[in-house]
Amino acid sequence: MEAGGQRRKGECWGTVLCFLLCFGQRISAQIRYFVQEEVKEGSVVGNIAKDLALDVSTLMDRRFRIVSGSDEALFMVNQNNGVLYVQRKIDREALCDSIGACLINLKLVVENPLEIHYIAVEIIDVNDHSPTFTEKEKRLEISENTLQGTRFQLQAASDPDSVVNSVRLYKLSQNEHFDIEIRDRGEDKLPFLVLQKPLDREKDAEHNLILTAIDGGNPQRSGTLNITILVLDVNDNRPVFSQDVYSTTLHENVQIGTLVMKILASDFDDGPNGEVSYTFGGGNNQNMFQIFTLDRITGVIHVIGDVDFEKTNVYKLDIQASDNGQPPQTADCRVIIKILDINDNEPTIEVTSLSKIVSEDSKPGTVISLISVTDRDTGVNGKTVCALSKKIPFELKPSVQENMYSLVTKGNLDRETVSHYDITITASDLGQPPLSSYKTLSVQVSDVNDNPPEFILNPIELYMIENNAAGSPILTLSAFDKDLNENSVISYQIIKGNGTQSDMTSFLNINSETGAISALKSFDFETIKTLQFYALATDSGAPSLSSNVTVNVFILDQNDNVPVILYPVSSNGSAEGVEEIPRDVNAGHLVTKVKAYDADIGYNGWLLFSLQEVSDHSLFSLDRYTGQIRTLRSFTETDKAQHKLLILVKDNGNVSLSATATVIVKVVEPKEAFAASDVKTAVNDEEENNVTFYLIITLGSVSVLFVISIVVLIVMRCSKSTDYSSKYLQDPNYDGTLCHSIQYRSGVKRYMLVGPRMSIGSTIVPGSNGNTLVIPDSGEVRIVY
Repeated sequence: MEAGGQRRKGECWGTVLCFLLCFGQRISAQIRYFVQEEVKEGSVVGNIAKDLALDVSTLMDRRFRIVSGSDEALFMVNQNNGVLYVQRKIDREALCDSIGACLINLKLVVENPLEIHYIAVEIIDVNDHSPTFTEKEKRLEISENTLQGTRFQLQAASDPDSVVNSVRLYKLSQNEHFDIEIRDRGEDKLPFLVLQKPLDREKDAEHNLILTAIDGGNPQRSGTLNITILVLDVNDNRPVFSQDVYSTTLHENVQIGTLVMKILASDFDDGPNGEVSYTFGGGNNQNMFQIFTLDRITGVIHVIGDVDFEKTNVYKLDIQASDNGQPPQTADCRVIIKILDINDNEPTIEVTSLSKIVSEDSKPGTVISLISVTDRDTGVNGKTVCALSKKIPFELKPSVQENMYSLVTKGNLDRETVSHYDITITASDLGQPPLSSYKTLSVQVSDVNDNPPEFILNPIELYMIENNAAGSPILTLSAFDKDLNENSVISYQIIKGNGTQSDMTSFLNINSETGAISALKSFDFETIKTLQFYALATDSGAPSLSSNVTVNVFILDQNDNVPVILYPVSSNGSAEGVEEIPRDVNAGHLVTKVKAYDADIGYNGWLLFSLQEVSDHSLFSLDRYTGQIRTLRSFTETDKAQHKLLILVKDNGNVSLSATATVIVKVVEPKEAFAASDVKTAVNDEEENNVTFYLIITLGSVSVLFVISIVVLIVMRCSKSTDYSSKYLQDPNYDGTLCHSIQYRSGVKRYMLVGPRMSIGSTIVPGSNGNTLVIPDSGEVRIVY
């Protein structure tokens, strides 16, 4: 469309010029044509033949041609029709400058006749070039403190088109700081950048503008220049902290090197003006410098010392930020570090008003001491609970004031059970994990006279040998008192059962301080076998307390009685008898039986018989236990008619006692023996009856006395809820030797003093002076020799 319009416009211009030239031939010989640049090749410029009135048919023959013009032969004539046309594309800006008309002069020759014609072709400019800048981008550095109204010259745009189509104006992209000002310098228009509003680098460090140059063509063409304005910094901004007050928390006892926090101050300035360094302010406590350190470049705060909540729970650090400008600008902030408590302190136990001695008769609730518990931690870590060691008669009573306690007695005290208490108080906090502390209080329980003297055994069983030395000690009483000092000092006396002075003092004496009892006379087992008395032990407390003990004395037999020959006994009282036996008796015939008695008991009363002298050992034998004399064989005619036997009777005491009896055996003929036996039998019966009578009386008396003593002891034992009994048993089997035994029973133990007739399982040791004595488990046995 544009090319067609230009062509039509050229044809129009050619027509006009042709008309002018037709009439101008007469005036001037030169013809001017007008053609726009950039028209297509072959475009008609004008009809020269017509305009010069040349015969078109002769142009070929006359060699119509262009002989001079531009070097590039931009135009050509058609010899057939005389039309001037464009042979090559025309660029006006390459042919001419932008000022004035652009003319191309052509010389045309026609021969036969020779004619020279001069024509001028004016190249009409079209706006085919946009304004251009020598640089695509312009960088300007402007200080942010540049005054308002300052101008900065910019390069002018160039446009090779004609003046009409060249640069006519400049436009600047929309902004709030700069404007464009155009100044004419001859035919050139110079643009100036004008600062309309002060710059602030911290707000905009760079401004990007576009300068547009617009030409005068139609349509208009334009070119642009990118302008980058770098705002140069001045130190016009002080550092600004992100917060005026920084707050953080930190656990106490953190490790050295722990990061506390990082502070940040920003400076909108650039370069050294914006480089910020940090220091502690002058208002800080000097101790803080030993706990915290500040990195002056990064603003990082680290721990370099011990952080203890109990010393300081809040740290307030004043920190100054400074830039490196000249002069430097500064800013300040405060860092508040709140220390968080951890459970690192054990409770502390304080004891006031401690009573180290408490009486055992103190009533429950008696205050011993005041206890206070403190914990330097806070919150739950500082809450405490207290407890006492278990199984003690004390307790803690909380006071109205928190963490105050009273240590009081909880129950009755008994010094004799526990005389000293080590009371351990445990205080624990409620932290996680909990911490505990301990304190031990020593409390001594003082004595009161609340315990009577006590005997270890009651009753006391004393076994003593008869024939003791008068005045010698037989027993020492020992009572103990659980109390202390004068409350435990004991005195002794012998009393009756009703508590009055005892009549036993006639033959017993007691040392009131030591409790040693002495017999004032010698005891005879055959006269008295048991006796009982009471002793009183009294302490020295106020008021005094006392207790008594029953003492049962058992007299033990001693071998102090020699055997008594009961048969044979002569009329004058000597132990001698005559026995007659027939000569015709067989072996084993009982000749007689020697009978003896020993007032002692047990081994001391156990009698043994032996032949001391005999005329013929082959005729007679003697049973050592029964005293029976029997024949060993039959008599012969050569045997003597009379035989003398000397019988030794001895007991089994340690120092045995003995007696002898003489038996004379006469061997008679059978008739004489029969008559003599009748007489002897009558005599023997009478004697035996007498002996039996005396024996019965003796045994009966001893038995009655012993039974009475045992009954008394049994009654006393029953009155003391103790199974105590004693029996005196006589062996009814009298076989030549008086055999008897005494049994003592105490609790579950039985003691037997036996005579000659022992059981096979007996443990009696022959020759034992003490006979048989088993010490009971439940009573004290004392044997006094």
